[in-house]
Amino acid sequence: GKALNENGLEWTYRHSISFNHPPLTAYYLRAIYQLAHQTFFRENGLTFPFLLRLPGIIADLITVVALCWMTGQDRQFRMPTWALALFVLSPVSIMVTGFHGNTDPVMVMFLVLASLFCLRGKSVWCGLFLALSCQIKIIPLLLLPIFFFFWVSRRHAASFSLPFVLVSLVLWAEPLLKFPALFLTNVLSYGSFWGIWGITYWLRLTNLAMFRMVTFYHFPPMQSFVATLLKLIIIAAVLMIAWRRRNLGERALLDSLAYAWIVFFVFAPGVCAQYMVWLAPFVLVLSPVFYGWLAASSSLFLFFFYNVTAGEFPWYGAASTDNLNTVWTPWSLWPWAVLIAGLIIFWKNARRRYPSLRLFSLDSLPVQP
Repeated sequence: GKALNENGLEWTYRHSISFNHPPLTAYYLRAIYQLAHQTFFRENGLTFPFLLRLPGIIADLITVVALCWMTGQDRQFRMPTWALALFVLSPVSIMVTGFHGNTDPVMVMFLVLASLFCLRGKSVWCGLFLALSCQIKIIPLLLLPIFFFFWVSRRHAASFSLPFVLVSLVLWAEPLLKFPALFLTNVLSYGSFWGIWGITYWLRLTNLAMFRMVTFYHFPPMQSFVATLLKLIIIAAVLMIAWRRRNLGERALLDSLAYAWIVFFVFAPGVCAQYMVWLAPFVLVLSPVFYGWLAASSSLFLFFFYNVTAGEFPWYGAASTDNLNTVWTPWSLWPWAVLIAGLIIFWKNARRRYPSLRLFSLDSLPVQP
């Protein structure tokens, strides 16, 4: 917030490659930095950390309300009370929103709202909220094909695309017009940390020089090759999900989003702790039982992550180091393993439902009564 307020967005992108947020988030950080230094806010304890966490807290509440509305409106979205209660009281959300204090819950809220407007047939509002989600984090761009082909099959692609493109261009105008290369490098090309999750963690454990460096920029050639390959696998899988499931019903859209998230987390070259809130509401709708397993394993991972990086409970602040990540990273294998198991189970279930389904095919799935 201080860097953005004193030096601006371009300077912050140029001098801090770790700042990978889109402009809207930067504008908010600059605004709350200024507010936190106002007399009224200082006298009433409205500090920068509180103002940073506040949107996430509100976003979590709105997401819960949206899911409750969805379950009450349509029987096909009804879920067990225990599952909804687990989502409301999720330790993952409590740790990420209440302690970590990142903007991820806001992105999830906008993504859930975009999905709900698909259920209501409101393409313009869907495009608007999807664009807003991309202003918080860039990752929802990965899911754009699912929404786009959903509306293409319903002949509303233009009314969806227009607000999405306009809002994105307006809110990205400053970097696109003034420093596009920095925006591409810091935001659009961000790939998270190598070696702390899934496949890249196992490669790091080989202790081979080409794989053992933990970093999120300036990857050595072999790390760059593997990370790029994994990203291409994810993109190809999401495109196939989007295309092959485009003609299915509204419920299938949320399932498609859940499948895309699961594929992402299985193959992602890097996943940070706060990312575990991204897929939660979509997995909950897809399978409450699977969500329960994922919530349990993710909670275990996040507890040890924050407990290690905060120097044990109570937590007042947390920061990871090269030495500490060797302690907490093994706990990330629990949710990763659950996601792999889920991917296999859901694929087998899909094969039973659609006997003609093939992994490498562009054939659309048939609409079933």
